[in-house]
Amino acid sequence: MSSTLNATRVAFIGLGAMGQPMAQHLISAGFDVVGFDLSKEARIKLDDAGGRAAETISDAMVGASFVITMLPNGKIVREALLGENACGGLKQNAVVIDMSSSAPNDTRELGLELASRGLRLVDAPVSGGVKRAVSGTLTIMAGGEDADIEEAEPLLKAVGQQVFRTGPVGSGHAMKAINNFVSGAGVLAAIEGVLLGRAFGLEPATIVDILNSSSGKNNATEVKMKQFILSETFGSGFAIGLMAKDIRIAADLAKTLGLRLDALASTADAWDAAQKALGSSEDHTRIIRYVEDHN
Repeated sequence: MSSTLNATRVAFIGLGAMGQPMAQHLISAGFDVVGFDLSKEARIKLDDAGGRAAETISDAMVGASFVITMLPNGKIVREALLGENACGGLKQNAVVIDMSSSAPNDTRELGLELASRGLRLVDAPVSGGVKRAVSGTLTIMAGGEDADIEEAEPLLKAVGQQVFRTGPVGSGHAMKAINNFVSGAGVLAAIEGVLLGRAFGLEPATIVDILNSSSGKNNATEVKMKQFILSETFGSGFAIGLMAKDIRIAADLAKTLGLRLDALASTADAWDAAQKALGSSEDHTRIIRYVEDHN
């Protein structure tokens, strides 16, 4: 890696379960990472990993050529970047990379506001969860100008295995919402299939084995049913609240575009109801409890 790249300063905002290992991969790749998180423990962990923790978001951004946000939603991203002019200390023409899950139309508006301040935006949400954040093998969906994505790509490749260019700003977040709709619908279908079979007298483990050897196979049957749901460990590392939020973003996008997508609407309603019943911080695989109780 060139000495120029080694000197590149990256502000990393959001050092949670996924953000922390992502920041550590950037450090390992030779970037100068200055991070911020509300958690003092997370900041200490970044220091221990070879990065530098800042006491405020503004401090983290001073002199940075890139900003990565890994935060719960677009509203928080917006406040982190624009609140108290936190991004004012960035280098001119810096690239902001929002790797959170946000509403695509809000992302477009944010891109225009950042542009008025001489900054560029790439929305680059991820898929793969904590496990693939730790291994550095995330799938990344990048929206923005080709030149901006090209400039951001060394950072994206330091934390991910595949980088897909999805189109203009906002398209990455649209794709993330679509992905999580399909994923969340698959979880519900797998759970309801198992409950139906169990009620008839089939063994749940057998149902999953057959699904995984047949056309019913999906991500939930392969990596969630036995591992987290049938085992009742419920430890996938992805919260119900986050799944519900992403699917609702997809449903709202469909409404904005004048599309009637009944499966999407019903899936969004089910995850919203599960979140309300179980609590937004519960692991999303625990939705089986909502489905069982609902019946």
